[in-house]
Amino acid sequence: MRKTGGGTMMAKEIVPPTGELPDAVFDPARLAAVAASGLLDSSPEGTFDDLAQLALVITGAQKAFFTVADGRRSFWKSSIGMDPAAGRENDIRDSPCHILIGTGAPLIAEDAATDPRISHLADVDALGIGAWAGYPVVSPDGYVLGGFCVVDKDARPFTPEQTQALRTLARSVSSEIALRQALRQARASAEASAALARTLQDSLLPPRLPDTPGLDVAAVHLPADATGAAGAEVVGDFYDLFRTSGKTWAALMGDVCGKGIDAAKVTALARYTVRAEATQHARPSTVLHRLHQAMADQRVSDRFLTAALATFRPAGCGIVGRYASAGHPPALIRRADGTVEQLHAAGILLSPLLPADQDHHEETAFQLYPGDALLLYTDGITEARSADRGPLFGEERLARALAATVGCDATETLDRLWREASEHAGGYAVDDTALMLLRVTPQP
Repeated sequence: MRKTGGGTMMAKEIVPPTGELPDAVFDPARLAAVAASGLLDSSPEGTFDDLAQLALVITGAQKAFFTVADGRRSFWKSSIGMDPAAGRENDIRDSPCHILIGTGAPLIAEDAATDPRISHLADVDALGIGAWAGYPVVSPDGYVLGGFCVVDKDARPFTPEQTQALRTLARSVSSEIALRQALRQARASAEASAALARTLQDSLLPPRLPDTPGLDVAAVHLPADATGAAGAEVVGDFYDLFRTSGKTWAALMGDVCGKGIDAAKVTALARYTVRAEATQHARPSTVLHRLHQAMADQRVSDRFLTAALATFRPAGCGIVGRYASAGHPPALIRRADGTVEQLHAAGILLSPLLPADQDHHEETAFQLYPGDALLLYTDGITEARSADRGPLFGEERLARALAATVGCDATETLDRLWREASEHAGGYAVDDTALMLLRVTPQP
């Protein structure tokens, strides 16, 4: 195995026996590094061709190559001065490139015909090599991938300035390869992180909303990164809809401050605490108080939380319920005639840093009739704005947009609301958004 010590090339030149290839050529780790580079059998590129062209200008040679070699061939990623009809590769046994791999050191042959290291190679005649000067090109972990070299048709010396320039150009090629590999790895890591974050996010939301008698229901969760903003983290907006007991149901909307693992911890605690407490306490204000106590007792994070909770049951052709809020934006009721009402209920946000025994959450009664709808949402939609910090979408625009959805089912209503907010913001989304709509099925 031959490494260059992370790119520092050895000064000693070793001549392999005639007709034999160095063991380093077949080193599995080196071959893996060659494959990982993605350069074999790839098209010529201006970046490498420009460096090879510069080598000709500096040295006055007629041909310049950047080669990548596996255990069988030397592939010419760049071949300036060669007839395209000659192809883009040759047998590695015929090329001085295998010597660079075996030694990890530069090879300067000022008279190829008499130099015992390369005079026997087929390339000396095939390529008309009078003089040859090359330096190893290495992978980020130090394996020799191939070489960067110039060929002169006549025997000649190379000045110290010329060889130093070739060394620098070879290092530039190695640096370009390392940069590309780091970029690929960063992209792969970002994609994996995004997939993991999305999986975790999905686990904190119901996979589907339950069938709720007499209601047409829909919900959406729109992370900022999925709508144009940067980042791939678990976000703090969540919702839930579940039966508490008998014919009573609960609808929950919450927004945890911030993103990431801490937000996920608070989201999980909130969702499952509310599910448990709502089966024991009929009043939504009590359930929110119990959640506040759980946050203070378990202290999974210092992040605060706003939440809105509505409990309801069938009544005649519609539903009756009670609504409580912990610092959350007011819910909206859209009547069948297009009238929109705000559903207010005063209450402080929930934080483990605030005494749970001093919180206070009011309740507001509500009733929905056929064609009426209840909208729960997070502030991502009301705070939607353009990238140049134009006006917020705001509660008034949201109310007008909701009023215009009379006759739409729950899914179409949410689609239209988000589309209008997104158009207002020019497709820019600085915050994540959750929306849930409960619509009483209209009578025939």
